[in-house]
Amino acid sequence: MTGEERQGLGEVGVWTFAFDGSPAGEVRDAAAEIDELGYGAVWFGEAFGRDTVGQAWLLLGATRRIVVASGIANIGFRDPIGMATAERALGEAFPGRYLLGLGGHRVDGETGALDGYAMPAVGRPVPAMRGYLDAMDAVPVHGVRPDPAPRRVLAALGPRMLELAARRTWGAHPYFVPVEHTAWARAIMGAEAFLGVEQAVVLDTDRARARDIARAHVAMYVGAAAHQRASVRRFGFGAGDLDPVPSDRLVDAIVAHGDVENVRKRVRQHLDAGADHVSVQVLTADPAALPRREWRELAAALL
Repeated sequence: MTGEERQGLGEVGVWTFAFDGSPAGEVRDAAAEIDELGYGAVWFGEAFGRDTVGQAWLLLGATRRIVVASGIANIGFRDPIGMATAERALGEAFPGRYLLGLGGHRVDGETGALDGYAMPAVGRPVPAMRGYLDAMDAVPVHGVRPDPAPRRVLAALGPRMLELAARRTWGAHPYFVPVEHTAWARAIMGAEAFLGVEQAVVLDTDRARARDIARAHVAMYVGAAAHQRASVRRFGFGAGDLDPVPSDRLVDAIVAHGDVENVRKRVRQHLDAGADHVSVQVLTADPAALPRREWRELAAALL
């Protein structure tokens, strides 16, 4: 990837779920500060808080230059027509600043619920995503065509999804991965595709307290997401690392914790392994709180 293509996204961004738990006014203020701090992108997840399109409008309207990226928009939550037309509207209104990340594929029969609500199943991951992209591309254009066209990435962990991301989109957005996955993904995708990796962090020099926060995060994903369990197994983490609670080895591989220097080292490891961009997800004892102090500390160290 050329320096020109990296420009505008930068090497470091912010990743957060915390916007969903905050009033719109607080989200606007926080997003404006993230923009002013110099981060290249702000990534946000989608569950059952604000929908991805509404959240993107809120963030784009509150900022001036930063890229706003869905990480990810769930393909089970809306049909391809709705996603394609929303992508065009956001791309036209905010040229070059909206990045659409797609994912959320769940196979029929997999467990998975949020507050007792079953997450929608869409079929086998790679065929489902390929079909969704085909359907989005086929939607006729009856409005203003955005210029430039918005970029897309896929939530990709396994080799087939990484290959699809490299062939059909700008690249991939792996989530919940060790550094070894970054090097492996780069080898699969080739040199030209974008690789934007999420990295969870806990800024706390109390090792036991930091590990407790990190372990709760890791336990949630390996306990509820079969694809995340399969992904970490691919890199040598066995049953003893997953059950009954995540091992220190797995926790430390997924979550960088300690001071800002430890976080800086982990971000550099991903970049050296082939990532173009690393989005830092700050974990705290209160997942709903906006970690604005931590974002400021990290900006001073990473940007």
